[in-house]
Amino acid sequence: MLQFDIEKPNEEIIPYLQDKINNLTKPKGSLGFLEELALQVGWIQQTLSPQLSNPHHIVFAGDHGIASEKVSLSPQEVTYQMLENFLKGGAGVNFLARQHHFKLMVVDGGVNRDLDLSDKRITHKKIRKSTRNYLYEAAMTEEEMNQAIESGAECVRQCHAEGCNVLAIGEMGITNTSSSSIWMHFLTSTSLKECTGAGSDHTGDILNHKYDVLSRAVTNYKGDSSPIDIMRYFGGYEMVMTVGAMLEAARLKMIILVDGFIMTNCMLMASKINKNVLHYAIYGHQGNEIGHHIALNYLKAKPILQLGFRLGEGTGALCAYPILESAIRMINEMSTFKDVQVTKYF
Repeated sequence: MLQFDIEKPNEEIIPYLQDKINNLTKPKGSLGFLEELALQVGWIQQTLSPQLSNPHHIVFAGDHGIASEKVSLSPQEVTYQMLENFLKGGAGVNFLARQHHFKLMVVDGGVNRDLDLSDKRITHKKIRKSTRNYLYEAAMTEEEMNQAIESGAECVRQCHAEGCNVLAIGEMGITNTSSSSIWMHFLTSTSLKECTGAGSDHTGDILNHKYDVLSRAVTNYKGDSSPIDIMRYFGGYEMVMTVGAMLEAARLKMIILVDGFIMTNCMLMASKINKNVLHYAIYGHQGNEIGHHIALNYLKAKPILQLGFRLGEGTGALCAYPILESAIRMINEMSTFKDVQVTKYF
């Protein structure tokens, strides 16, 4: 598999960043989480004046063989239909990307449809039309997994070459909450039941059937339970591409805005490959999928927002961006007590 040399940012700059933040014209700590975010971005970028440049949002799309077991209320064709919606600009991710000035990249990683390869609106990285059904066999081969990792990394290199230093990632793939639940179960040793939510089914009627199918899939698995094998056996192409994208973004010292349940589990998987990826992660929100708060707690992650989202696509990450932008404006635009000769009032 492609190797990622990810550096932990040098900690020598942290006290200097903290001193600058503490001496802005405000009571110490009074801007709360903005101060933490500014410090993290300054630490990542190794500067007292961090910047957010040319933000990009990647949506990886792919289908899953487990969909044939009816573990989602939504039929598989919704993946392709929503991909078309992304291209027409009518999805949730589109209005948020427009609002916050993100360049949107839509990637076909394994959609179960023959797409027009001349359509330049799509980044064509299809590995196969849908993964295999992991109730009975591995979702992908080792070669396909490696290809997905490399494809995700390639997409990030393209964004970086365009001057992007802050990246949001989203996904589209019917039943990918099922794959995420199994990843989380193995990687955190949390019971499968606690990891399994209703996904797109807001009524929860499908939950018992979904849990039964996933339980049987876990029982049938005979691999070595290593993170790499769990990724290969139960993953989706769009999820593995996301893991590759996150690792490459961290290697390039980019800020990674993490979305909801699925993207948090992709960050969890990425951290099992190289733990230093976590230093570059900022968590956009805590969603309503049942296991999301457990995964966030496992990662010791502090999400910016809690808005009851469960859409995916990267919408929560995009919604959180203005808060991150405010943190950067704070550290760069506020005066210090010394600058304006205000007596410290704390």
